[in-house]
Amino acid sequence: MITLLAFIVAIALLVVFHEFGHYWVARRCGVKVLRFSIGFGNVVYSKRFAGSDTEWVISSIPLGGYVKMVDEREEEVAPEDLPYAFNRKPVLQRMVIVAAGPVANFILAIVLYWGLFVHGVPGLKPTLGDVTPDSPAAIAQMQSGETILSINGEPVPSWQELHWKLMELALDRGEVRIETRSPGGTLQNHSLDMSGIGAKDLDSDFLDKLGLHPYQPVVLPVIGE
Repeated sequence: MITLLAFIVAIALLVVFHEFGHYWVARRCGVKVLRFSIGFGNVVYSKRFAGSDTEWVISSIPLGGYVKMVDEREEEVAPEDLPYAFNRKPVLQRMVIVAAGPVANFILAIVLYWGLFVHGVPGLKPTLGDVTPDSPAAIAQMQSGETILSINGEPVPSWQELHWKLMELALDRGEVRIETRSPGGTLQNHSLDMSGIGAKDLDSDFLDKLGLHPYQPVVLPVIGE
C-alpha cells in the first residue's frame, strides 16, 4: 500500500510540473487555457479563481493530466477568443509550448538532485577493517584503522565512493596513490598495486582481492528501549 501511494504521489508530482510547464508558457504566449487537470476521468474537485479563465481540476484517475487550451481543431471557438487560440499562434510558439512540459520535468530533476546532494546521503566511512595478509593492500603497508582520504588526489568521502573510484582505475592495472590518516591522526601515503585485477574480477567484490575491508565495530546485543 505504501508503494502504491508513493507511486501515485510521484506520478502526481511529475504531472503537476509537466502540465504547469505547458500552462505557464502557453499563458506567456497569449494562449487561453480553459482547464488545468491533474488526472483523467471524472472531475473530483474543481476551482476557478476570480478573474481567471482557467478551471483547476483534480480528476479521478491519478495517472496523468492535461492542459486544455482554446483550439479550433478541437471545438468551435468564440470569435472573441480566436486571437488566443493555440492553432493561430506562430509555429515557433507552438513548438515552445509543446516542449515546455518535458523541460519542466528536466528542471524538476535538477532541483531534486541538487536538494539530495545538498542534504547528503548515508554512507559508510572509508575506514579500513582487517587487511588481508599478503594482499596488495598489505604489501602497500595499509593497516586496519586507517581512514582513506583520497585516491590519486581525489577526495573519498565514503566507502561506496572508494569502491567506485578503484573500479574506475582497476582496468588501468597500474599503481594507485592512496592517502590515509592513521587512528593517531598521522597522514600516510601508500602505493596500491592493482596489476593483479582483471576484468573478470569486477563482477564480484574486487576489494576483497585487494585485501580491503570496511571497518565494522562490534555491536553488543544491548537493549536500548
